[in-house]
Amino acid sequence: MASNPPQPPGQGSPNWGSPANPAPPGQGSPNWGTPAGPTPPDQVHQGWSPPPGSQPPPQPGMPFAPPGMPFALPQPPPAMAQPPAQPAAPAGSYTCAWCGMSSQNPGGSCPSCGAPVDVRAIQDTSGWTQLPAVKDMARIQFGQSTCQIAGTVVPVADVSLDGGESVFFMHHTLLFREDGVKIDTLKLRGGWSRMLAGMPLVMVQASGKGHIAFSHDAAGEIVALPIQVGSGVEVREHTMLIASGATAYDWVMSGIYFTTLKGQNEQETHYPMGQFLDRFSAPRAPGLVLLHAKGNAFVRRLGPGETMLIKPTALLYKDLSVSMHLHFEHPAGAYQSWRSWGNRYLWLRCIGPGRVAVESAFVPVEDPGLDLMGSSPATRQQW
Repeated sequence: MASNPPQPPGQGSPNWGSPANPAPPGQGSPNWGTPAGPTPPDQVHQGWSPPPGSQPPPQPGMPFAPPGMPFALPQPPPAMAQPPAQPAAPAGSYTCAWCGMSSQNPGGSCPSCGAPVDVRAIQDTSGWTQLPAVKDMARIQFGQSTCQIAGTVVPVADVSLDGGESVFFMHHTLLFREDGVKIDTLKLRGGWSRMLAGMPLVMVQASGKGHIAFSHDAAGEIVALPIQVGSGVEVREHTMLIASGATAYDWVMSGIYFTTLKGQNEQETHYPMGQFLDRFSAPRAPGLVLLHAKGNAFVRRLGPGETMLIKPTALLYKDLSVSMHLHFEHPAGAYQSWRSWGNRYLWLRCIGPGRVAVESAFVPVEDPGLDLMGSSPATRQQW
């Protein structure tokens, strides 16, 4: 995990380029790292922001902002109402250290998130805590229905619906179902379009009574996220396994992209962490979301204004209060380092407060090897 480099006074705030803190003259030039224009560490790269009411990415051919022109970083979604204070747990009850939910006689695992009750927090010296793997055959309760996690290498979520609840999921994760379980296409707001390996994905809802099971067909572990009323998370696309019917779902543009020159006049837009984020919340009743993490999952809680650099494709989920933007790094002494991807390293900067979770097995960002023409708001550092 890369850490945030020291910053000069005034450059540690996420309000880069604001009227109160304008960018120094000369920033925003695409000739990064040239002898004629050395760049101080960690200065703001003058990408553009989509105008209010529009959706990124910008249309090809849009130029860099002129030097000194301010831009606004993408704002986090509006703060949601805080969940009501929980009453004191009765004597003899168990409160899970991972999800904070209380239960009576939980047995070997928490009925809300499946975490083993006898596991201790495993935290490294940098502050990342390893999420405990759900034990084989652990059961998670949502409403009157249950979900049993089976297997440890390629885990399966076996859901037993009682007829009063439902779950929704991507159609390609369905493993098996009984005849008593009905499936229908889940209606989503306009513009939803999702592709995986060149094939379109469909969001499906299952209801009725009986068993239905899901698998991501990949090695890793299942992470259960109970969503309390008034809270929510944003999840990187293609990591969701299932969500309970009480969970509200929405999709948003990630706002993380950069453009390169392809040929002489054509530009190509890249989304290093995906074009969309899945947003889950619980406006009226507690919800449950199951994610599939490749490898192992780790979580860290950032304080207000605290930052962390992570690989874009390693992001698993984050709280709604966490904002993020791109960060470019360039090795010192490299010839035309602004041009070659081999000498341009890409990070995702997350800014607290809130939780950030990553998965240890992630897909490397491919090398386009092309001139960088523009990006969403970003910071950069010359080594």
